[in-house]
Amino acid sequence: MSVWEELVGQPYAVNTLTQAITHPESMTHAWLITGPPGSGRSVAARAFAAALQCLNGGCGHCASCTTVLKGQHPDVTVVATDKVTIAIDDVRGLISEATRSPSQGRWRIIIIEDADRMMERTTNVLLKAIEEPPPRTIWLLCAPSPQDVMVTIRSRCRNLALRIPPIDDVAQLLITRDGIDPATAHASAAAAQSHIGMARRYATHPETRQRRTHVLALTARISTVADAIYAAAELLDTAQHDAQQATAERDAQEKEELLRTLGASEARTLPPALRSHIKTLEDDQKRRATRHQRDVLDRCMTDIISLYRDILLTQTGATATPINTDLTTTIDDIAHRTTPEHTLTAIDAIQRARRRLAANVAPLLVLEAMFLDIRTPTTHARRTA
Repeated sequence: MSVWEELVGQPYAVNTLTQAITHPESMTHAWLITGPPGSGRSVAARAFAAALQCLNGGCGHCASCTTVLKGQHPDVTVVATDKVTIAIDDVRGLISEATRSPSQGRWRIIIIEDADRMMERTTNVLLKAIEEPPPRTIWLLCAPSPQDVMVTIRSRCRNLALRIPPIDDVAQLLITRDGIDPATAHASAAAAQSHIGMARRYATHPETRQRRTHVLALTARISTVADAIYAAAELLDTAQHDAQQATAERDAQEKEELLRTLGASEARTLPPALRSHIKTLEDDQKRRATRHQRDVLDRCMTDIISLYRDILLTQTGATATPINTDLTTTIDDIAHRTTPEHTLTAIDAIQRARRRLAANVAPLLVLEAMFLDIRTPTTHARRTA
C-alpha cells in the first residue's frame, strides 16, 4: 500500500511529486497545489508530506507515513478551517513553527488547506516566511486555482495542477476503500461529478442523495416568478437546516467544555468577566455555520449546473455521457421546451450566483435572482437549426 493510493486519477501529479523526492534538483521549498473541489488537493498534500518524511519515498506502512496521514506527526502541521476564512492569528503561529528544525522527521512541513480563504492581510503575514524559509522547511498550500492566491505568494511557489479525476477511478476508490457496491459507487461518482468527498457522502448517506434529487426536481418545476421565489426560500431553508444539524451537537459540546474549563459549568448566571469568552466562542460557531451553509448552497448550484449540462447535451445531440440518468424524462421535456441559448443563459446565471455567494451577498437575494433567471417557459420555444 502506497501513500498515493487515494490520490485517484492524478498520474501526472504523482509522477511530479515522486520525481521531486527522488531528484533533489526538482525539489522546492514551497508548493501550490491547485485543482477543482473534490480533486484531492489536501490528499495530495498529505501524501506528499508522508512521502517526504518516509525513508522509502512513501511506502504507506512505516511510522512516518502512518503518523503523517493520521495527522499525528510532530513535524507536519496542518492548518484547515471550517469557517469562512482562515484567521490571521492561526497563520501568525506558523511563522515561529516554520523556523524550528524538524524534531523527528527529515523535514518541517506546513500544509495550509483552503489557502484561498486567507484574507490579503493574512496572506501578507506569510510572505517573508515563504520567501526565505529555513533549509529544512517546506510549505504546501492548497487552493482551487492559482488566481485564488495572491500573486506575491503564488510567484514564490511551484504550482502543481490537479485534474478532475475520471468517474470510473472515483467509483473504484469507493469500492475498494469503502466497500460500496459497484452500482451505487458508479451512480454516486457520477452524481458528484468526480468530487471524491461528495461521492463518498452520496454513497454512504441516502438522505444526501434524496436532497440532491429534490433540489433538481424543484429546479425543473420553476416556470413563474412565484415558483422562483418559493424555490429560493425552500433551498435556503434546506441549507440552514443542514448547517444546524451538522453543527448543533458540536456547538453544544464546545460550549460545555468551555464552561467546564472556566469553572462555570454549574453556574446559572455567568459573571461578566466570563461572558466575553462565551461570546467569542459563539461568534466562531456562527462563522462555522455560515461556511457550512454556503458550502451546501454551492454544492446545490453545482448539481443544478449538471442538470442544465444534460439538457444542453440533449439539445445539441452531443454524445457525452449524461450525469443525471435518473431524470431522463424531465431533461428531455425541458430540452424540447427551451433553446440551447436559454440553457447557456441558465448556466451563466448559476455561475454568477456562485460568485455572488462567495462575495458574501445575502443568500436569499442570490437564490431569488438565480431562479428568476433560469425559469423554464411552459410553452414550447422555437428551436434554432
